Amino acid sequence: MNGDPGTMSCAEFQAQMADRIGSGEDIAAHPHLKNCANCRALLADLKTIADAARQLFPAVEPPDQLWENIELAIQREDESASKTR
Repeated sequence: MNGDPGTMSCAEFQAQMADRIGSGEDIAAHPHLKNCANCRALLADLKTIADAARQLFPAVEPPDQLWENIELAIQREDESASKTR
């Protein structure tokens, strides 16, 4: 592996892309992308795919009472377990 990120090969950069994106790093600022149109295009394609995937599964807000219902269920389970001891 090349030590200088600006002269990193495409294979090296692409091998690290998933981990870097997954870590929350702003990969668009990576030095390799300044000189590599192919990797810039790949990153743009991946962003387009990710945006499209998010639209397929819109975020759903849970009902307001969800945590309350979970807490009540846990309390009932704890009470049932206490009675069987």
